[in-house]
Amino acid sequence: MTDLSDAYANGAYIEGAALYPPRWDGASKVLREALGGRAELGVSYGPSPRQAYDFFQPDQPAKGTLIFVHGGYWRMFNRDSWSFLAKGALARGWAVAMPSYDLCPQVGIAMITQQIAQAVQHIAGCTHGPISLVGHSAGGHLVARMVAPGMLPDAVMDRVRHVVPISPLSDLEPLCQTDINADFQMDAGMARAESPMLQPAPQTKVTVWVGSDERPAFLDQAMWLAEAWQCDQVVAQGKHHFDVIDALADPEGDILSVLTAE
Repeated sequence: MTDLSDAYANGAYIEGAALYPPRWDGASKVLREALGGRAELGVSYGPSPRQAYDFFQPDQPAKGTLIFVHGGYWRMFNRDSWSFLAKGALARGWAVAMPSYDLCPQVGIAMITQQIAQAVQHIAGCTHGPISLVGHSAGGHLVARMVAPGMLPDAVMDRVRHVVPISPLSDLEPLCQTDINADFQMDAGMARAESPMLQPAPQTKVTVWVGSDERPAFLDQAMWLAEAWQCDQVVAQGKHHFDVIDALADPEGDILSVLTAE
């Protein structure tokens, strides 16, 4: 069996990769402090401490709610690293919710999927109007899983306007041939069950987003999902796996025009 660990390694191929997490953390802390009372932190949606989300409100009645699901190979990061990405949607008058979830190997990927479905339902119950879902990398996988039949109640799905998986993992079988599968403990059947590209094509609007300078495996993963679902795909020129998300912080960015379109 071919070892695909290097094919799915990102940081080793990004200049200054180690500088990104502290930069994300710093920018996120600044935004939370600037929002003051418009930042509601640690809203519980489930029994474990990580089953919580941060909720940010614009300075006007919200036009809708953007839910961002973070990545990290289902093994790393927390919601508070990504607050800075809320800046763009807030400026466009949208509320933003950012859930975290339990991590592998303490739980499996299928359980994480169920936790995010629970988070989306909780957020929907506390908000009004349209909902858009966006997630990055493993988070791209998770938001794509939300449009599987029966994953979310019809009343919630009816509010979902757009789903944007950024650099998503859409076929999980190749990950069975990586060293990080020691944390996932997936076999081929489990991987197929959690692979969005094998789900029926959703009726909900989906746009797959990926950076042109990403690893070939991630370009393939994005293409596979777009082809399987016959949905739109955007290749962001000059962007790699770590900076492809930056456009979410830009109110004038193309990705927010998609996510918050009337």
